[in-house]
Amino acid sequence: MHSKPCPPCAGDKSFTRREFLKSTAVAVAAAPLVYPALAADKPIAKASSETLVTTFYKSLTEPQRQAVCFPFDHALRSKVDNNWRITDKKLAEFFTKDQQAMVKEIFLGLHSEDYADKVFHQVEHDGGGAGGFGGTAVALFGEPGTGKFEFVLTGRHCTRRCDGDSVAGAAFGGPIFYGHAAEDDVEEPHHPGNAYWFQALRANEVWQALDGKQRKLALLDEGRAEKGTDTVKLTGRNSGLPGVPLTELSGDQRELVRKVMADLLAPFRKTDADEAMKLIEKNGFDHLHMAFYKDQDIGKDGVWDVWQIEGPSMVWYFRGDPHVHVWANVRERA
Repeated sequence: MHSKPCPPCAGDKSFTRREFLKSTAVAVAAAPLVYPALAADKPIAKASSETLVTTFYKSLTEPQRQAVCFPFDHALRSKVDNNWRITDKKLAEFFTKDQQAMVKEIFLGLHSEDYADKVFHQVEHDGGGAGGFGGTAVALFGEPGTGKFEFVLTGRHCTRRCDGDSVAGAAFGGPIFYGHAAEDDVEEPHHPGNAYWFQALRANEVWQALDGKQRKLALLDEGRAEKGTDTVKLTGRNSGLPGVPLTELSGDQRELVRKVMADLLAPFRKTDADEAMKLIEKNGFDHLHMAFYKDQDIGKDGVWDVWQIEGPSMVWYFRGDPHVHVWANVRERA
């Protein structure tokens, strides 16, 4: 059922938060392509990831553009997977130190202040065998300032996008992936050290709140297969989706599901989180279904490691066996 084996993890070699804050100052000043970010003493201001993407794009040499820049409508832009590089050019091998610093800042800026460092450490750790964060790969689609532009960063347990709302009707600019193998590829039932297990604990609070009839609807045998982009293919259906419809839940129970959605969105910057919730609400929060899957219950403890929330135009699939993989796709329409 697992789409790809994940390579072994390695130790943490991450940059510090201080380095991030120092480097942000230069991007705001940003006209020069020289990027002495890590030498600054204090941050002057915080640039948006979109601003930094434009600066990064302008810094590319012609050979770099040939390798990582594509037309906006290229099929590669919409791809997502659990362990991949969107090009064969590793960040640490193909880009200058200044460009690498910009990419790190772009990535951090796509996440909330409370989670940015934790998420960066996760990517650095899980990509250890391939060079940590430096082993990720980026691609750029379209051109800044044209209204059709997107930056995509990929690696093990990571697909993130920065689009400046160029991709109409799509939260995060398209489907994303996040995950973590904290201490081992095969995690213990309580997933020690996992950056995202808190989301499953919140979801299991919903399970605990369900009555017997609701549990019969919610608990299914086996979760969806991981098939790259097809993992989060949308159905457009309001009914007949896996699990218990939210219309079967009480007001208090639905409020718990809202809190689960808030926790799913907590690692991301507010603009992306707000857009995702706006699109979900537009399609009807009560059209969502929530499912739990018993076949991949690590430890057989009744704390469901695999679960999902799905609606007509969204899927958020959490697979915690043998470690955490999360697939998300939220759109205005399927």
